Amino acid sequence: MLRAELQQLWKVERPVVTAAVQAAAANGDRSENGDYIYGKKRLREIDSRVRFLRKRLDELTVVREPPSDPNKVYFGAQVTLEGDDGNTVIWRLVGPDEFDIKAGKLSCDSPLGRALLGKPIDAEVVVDSPAGPRHWYVVAVNYPGCRHTNE
Repeated sequence: MLRAELQQLWKVERPVVTAAVQAAAANGDRSENGDYIYGKKRLREIDSRVRFLRKRLDELTVVREPPSDPNKVYFGAQVTLEGDDGNTVIWRLVGPDEFDIKAGKLSCDSPLGRALLGKPIDAEVVVDSPAGPRHWYVVAVNYPGCRHTNE
């Protein structure tokens, strides 16, 4: 996903913005040229994000194998939790760059993500929330996309 974003910014968006800035610069006075000012600002934003993505991609490791104990929660796990109210939720534990709450992707750096790491099936996890402590029980752990999965 990060590689695709980098590709989109560098190969598609940046050339379009660069061409727009060049065209705006050709119009003369740059101090009051909104297209030029906005374009330069957008180029700085793109370049900053490109630098960040390149550094981040150099540091990332893609996890393709399940852990030695697939009954415990580790990075990449799809975890089914049951709350003390009886409701169940399913979260995929992902890195901080990938989290998307609406898509069910929970950052391993979040309070719940940190509390889940290393927990086995049937473990109780307590997480402090603004409404008070929340109790969750690990119902199932699965590692989708890995060779061996556990349901």
